[in-house]
This record gives sequence, C-alpha cells and structure tokens, in this order.
Amino acid sequence: MASEVQTTPRRKFLFVSYDGTATDLAWTVSKEGNDVKFYMELESSREIGDGFFPLVDKWEKHINWADVIVFDHIGSGFTAKELRDRGKLVIGGTPYSDQLEHDRAFGQEELKRHGVRILPFQTFSSFPEAIAYVQANPSYYVVKPSGHAQNLKQLLYVGQEEDGSDVIRMLGAYEKSWADDIDVFQLQKRVTGVEVAVCGFFNGKKFLSPIFVSFEHKKLFPGDLGVSTGEMGTSAFWSNTSPIFDATLKKMEETLAAEKYVGPIDINSIVNSNGIYPLEFTCRFGYPEIQIQQEGILEPMGELLYKLAKGEDFTIRTKRGYQVCALLVVPPFPFNDPKTFESFSEDAVVVFKKQMKDGVHIADLREFNGEWLIAGEEGIALIISGSGSTMSEAQKQMYSRIGNVQISNMYYRTDIGSRWMEDSDKLRAWNYL
Repeated sequence: MASEVQTTPRRKFLFVSYDGTATDLAWTVSKEGNDVKFYMELESSREIGDGFFPLVDKWEKHINWADVIVFDHIGSGFTAKELRDRGKLVIGGTPYSDQLEHDRAFGQEELKRHGVRILPFQTFSSFPEAIAYVQANPSYYVVKPSGHAQNLKQLLYVGQEEDGSDVIRMLGAYEKSWADDIDVFQLQKRVTGVEVAVCGFFNGKKFLSPIFVSFEHKKLFPGDLGVSTGEMGTSAFWSNTSPIFDATLKKMEETLAAEKYVGPIDINSIVNSNGIYPLEFTCRFGYPEIQIQQEGILEPMGELLYKLAKGEDFTIRTKRGYQVCALLVVPPFPFNDPKTFESFSEDAVVVFKKQMKDGVHIADLREFNGEWLIAGEEGIALIISGSGSTMSEAQKQMYSRIGNVQISNMYYRTDIGSRWMEDSDKLRAWNYL
C-alpha cells in the first residue's frame, strides 16, 4: 500500500507593503503553491513585483478573500490591530510597536522601563540647542534623526572626535541643509564594540525559538568605507540561546503579549566588555533580514506565517551553521536620483549565466516576457544569500551564486561576513556567544 503523502494546504495571502520590503517573501509564498495578492503603497514602486504575483490597487477590497494578511511596515499598527480584533489572521504590529521604532526616545525609555541598560541620550528639535549641549558636554556622540527622517540613512552620523567638534560641524551643516526634513533628533553617547542584532518571531503570546543573531554591514564600500546605506549585506546564524536576546527583547515579552504583537521584532545593540547597549527597534520585517532568514529556514514560509498569525507555539525549523547575504545594486543606490536611475538602470535586464536561482531573492524587479527587469527608483536589484557549516563556506557559496548574475552597472560589497572571526572572538571572550 502506498504511503500517504502529506501536503501543505493552499492558502490565500494578502501582502500590504509600503515600498516592497516583503516582495521576495510574497514571491516565496506564491512559489510554494499559495494564492498571493500584493498591494504597494509607494507610487514610485508600484511596478515592483509585477509578473511575479498579482498586484492590487485597493487592498481593502480583498480583506475577506485573504486567509492571512501581512503588513511589512510601521505605521500600519492601528489597522493591523483593528483587523486582529475583528478575528482576521494578521502579521503586523500595533500602535505601541510602531511607536517603539518610529520614536527613538520612546523606544529607549521603554527599554529602561523594562530594566534594560541604555546609553545616555538627549532629544532635540533645535540644532542651536544641540550644538550648545555638545559645547557644554564635549564627548563622542551619534546623531540620530527620528521619525520619517531616520529613513534617510546618510543623516546618521557617528562622531569621531573626542571633543565633539565634528558633531558640532555636522549639526551646523544639517541646520542649513536638512532643517525642513529633521523635526526631532537624538544625540546618543557613543560607545565602541561589536554591533549585533537579535530577532525573534512573536506569535502574539511569546517569542518562538530559535533566535536569529545577525551582523549588519551598512557602509557602501568594502572595509566599511563610504556612505551609510540601509544595509549592503548581513552575516547571521540561528541559535536556541542568546545572552543578548535574554538581556533585551526577552524582557519585553510580557508587554508584547499584552499588545498581541504578531511578527518578527529585532533590536540591534553595541556590546563590549562592559555590557550590552541597545540602539533601536525594528518592529516589522527587516530588509534584507527577511531574505537571509529565508535562507536559513527549512519549513515553507507560508506555513510559518499561517501558524504565527494563528498564535501557535512551535519551534521554527532552521539550518545549522551560518548564513550570509549581499545586495546587488545599480545607480543611483544609495541615493535618491530619479534621472540617474532612468539613464543607467531603468528596465536593465537581470541575466543568469546558468538557470540556477538557489539563494536568489528578488528586490526592485518586475517580470516581462520571461525576463527580469529593474523597476522602482532605488536601484536594489537582488539579494543573494548562501549557507555553510562555517562562515567561510557560507561566503563562498554566496559569492559563487553572485558570479552567476549579470546586470549592467551592478556593484556590491565583496567582504560580507569577513569580520566574523574578529567579532566572534570578542563575543566569546565577553561570554555573549
């Protein structure tokens, strides 16, 4: 008698996105045999995903159609909460989690309220007041815009001079150039160490195991040179235990349960021999975090999202070892320059030397006549990932996969994961691994 074949039920997923963070996740869920509909709010990104799955103009019309609704951005917390209260299965935040990420000062105060050690900071809405503060309290500072301006990664400035004089010069320049865009900003005391993030999937009641531990590479060029981008790549691993998670996110579990938060939540920190210093929350799918997470997750993503939205308590099946990913980008990334995008990158074709797409994650693409074309305006073409039992093996697999891709004017970092040996030695010495 033939053995019974277990199949995953076909389900309906409605993705509601601001600028395409969940594009690749939606494509993955669609490839698994589920029905997907995708809404993009940002007008300049409306072509992204076209041809990979159906796009819709008004997502609200499809609420009753969907088995699961997935929000990928902050600012949707009120809507996500309202839909959950109506009995819908929803991946997404709450007004509280939106505020944790959007309002840096609130996020830091909440950490403090939960017994988490934080770095000293001051919040300002006036550049002259901030300059006067640094003059009266000379030291190393990090300038961090809050609100919508925090998405302008080029405005994050890490002070390099002990007396704060470089921060004073930068604040003076921001007052002349960016005063209309920056309403509120922080000056946070700068400490040195290893920057590491921990992320847990929350099912509305508790964090699921394992925990995702990652190391972001934010600068544009190898060697951490050049402008800060959202991120150029990540190295990571899944772990059943994490002292950094226990000292930060775990302490907020009861509050997140009261909020009925559902989805991933991430916090990055600077750690050194003196302690763990949390910096900021990501209360949504991270980018390219969700792509590299998929590289290490062994179960169907549609099934994971469904069980998460239902509030099921389960262990996420993940690979052992390490994962890495890198962004493949084209002009004008990381800058906003529509004319440059139109001249150099719009509708550029993604070509594969061999038709092997393992570890290939779509970003700002559309599909036309079987070809992948670059869309939107930002210039992020693909995220390529790799895995291995060692970080070196994961790197080798990822860069081998990148070598299979041809895109005109493409550039990427060639050293993602190379810091691992030095960082891991420090983390082990400080008992964080």
